[in-house]
Amino acid sequence: MPRPKCRRNIGGMPDKNYFKPRGIPTVDLEEIVLNLDEFEAIRLADYEQLYQEEAAAKMNISRQTFGRIIEAAHKKIADVLLHGKALKIEGEEVNLGENTSCGQGKGRRAGTNNQ
Repeated sequence: MPRPKCRRNIGGMPDKNYFKPRGIPTVDLEEIVLNLDEFEAIRLADYEQLYQEEAAAKMNISRQTFGRIIEAAHKKIADVLLHGKALKIEGEEVNLGENTSCGQGKGRRAGTNNQ
């Protein structure tokens, strides 16, 4: 059974959540969805210019997970720009703000005497 997905920390919700090329009706466009964690990774790495290690710590995830998220986000944004698609930002449950932990102390040995 896979581990439950942890809520990611994000600094805030985007002001706008939909972008499309001008002059093309929305119904004629293919839509690409950028998740909130991908949006936050773009904000931290590209806009705030943080190193992946720092950005991962702010999102409360590993650097490897951050690397996978930012790679997926870059690929989606490139697809939107190169092929004239619409971009919709939406996502699953997230924690607004920083320093929110995820599942620490809830493991199988939590509460046992580990001496």
